[in-house]
Amino acid sequence: MRTPLRTSAVMLAASVIAWLSACGAPESGTGSAGEPALADVKAPSDPVTLNIVDVAGNLQLTQKIFDNYKAANPKLVERITYTKLTSPELAGKVKAQQDAGRLDIDLVLTGTDGLSAGLEQNLWVDLVGKYSSKLPNLNSIYLEPAAKMQALAKNRGVTVTYYPSGPLIEYDPKTVPNPPKTADELLAWAKAHPKKLMYARPANSGPGRTWIMGLPYILKDSDPMDPVNGWTKTWAYLKELDKYIEYYPSGTTQTMKELGEGTRDIILSTTGWDINPRVLGQVPKDVRVGALNGFTWVTDAHYMVVPKGISGEKLHVLTDMMKFALTPQQQAITYDKGYFYPGPAVNGVTLSMAPPESRKVLQEFGRPEYESLIADNPKAPPLDAKAMVAAFDKWDREIGGQKVKKS
Repeated sequence: MRTPLRTSAVMLAASVIAWLSACGAPESGTGSAGEPALADVKAPSDPVTLNIVDVAGNLQLTQKIFDNYKAANPKLVERITYTKLTSPELAGKVKAQQDAGRLDIDLVLTGTDGLSAGLEQNLWVDLVGKYSSKLPNLNSIYLEPAAKMQALAKNRGVTVTYYPSGPLIEYDPKTVPNPPKTADELLAWAKAHPKKLMYARPANSGPGRTWIMGLPYILKDSDPMDPVNGWTKTWAYLKELDKYIEYYPSGTTQTMKELGEGTRDIILSTTGWDINPRVLGQVPKDVRVGALNGFTWVTDAHYMVVPKGISGEKLHVLTDMMKFALTPQQQAITYDKGYFYPGPAVNGVTLSMAPPESRKVLQEFGRPEYESLIADNPKAPPLDAKAMVAAFDKWDREIGGQKVKKS
């Protein structure tokens, strides 16, 4: 059985904290690792083996795309290996290989956490800056919110999947027949139903992180992008809400489990975390979702990044594969089973183009209301790495750090 969406989300974003604190200012280089000259980025004389590492759960969306590329290009690719790591492991593993001159990772699939940790240590190839001629015109093909997520990569990565994320409330309609419509109503509901609302620790949870980043927009705080000086209303609200929360799990899956068991009646969620666990039977099909009045979508994305030290021949194949992965026909595969709903990052991709299995699943478990919710509400990128670290640190110290339980 496939597991549901792992925090992308921006997923496992504690890695950002760990690596920023360990590494300090960005380094000027990465040992002997470098980037090939553009003239050396050319087709290999023999097919290559590509080693792809996934730290974001992205292979659930894209492995079929890469396998399709291999099948269509036998003169370029002999074999593709796939490895999964946790995001906190990524930067240290890549840097150790680069310093030793023994790089065996060719492509990394990551959320904003692993992307940011690598940016801080200058680990990634300048894909869009140095090798733009090998890639499609990204500005012309991306959905507008995906283009804003692409800007976070600082040319060192290429957005491959996107979703509006949240924040959303997910609830059991049998116990919550009249769900809260505003932030004040949610707080009042929590007060009247202590221990029945839950969200996971933001540093380890996409929905938890999206909730605290989305709340400043709902509360009309002074600066939603500045958690230190611009979230006065947000921190006060979270502190008050904390009074009625029993504990915070260390990951999102536990919130889904407790909603499914009936231990909790409302949890904080996202589109992917709403759909995929219901597909997998981890949450009852009939649970509902809602959005609080005045909300803004806090968007999320996955990236393709290449470690420095790559050969020109492999970089030729990788950039060609990226072009392939960003075609509408391949992007339609990323609808998957609602894991990162919708999923496609480029324009012109509709559900009618998705594989039959995806269409069937989303017809049964999708939400008709998502179309208007996505179209009619504003979208904002997440906090940058340093602001996100500050938000996580403040939440841990002042809101819920003492009530976190490993799940």
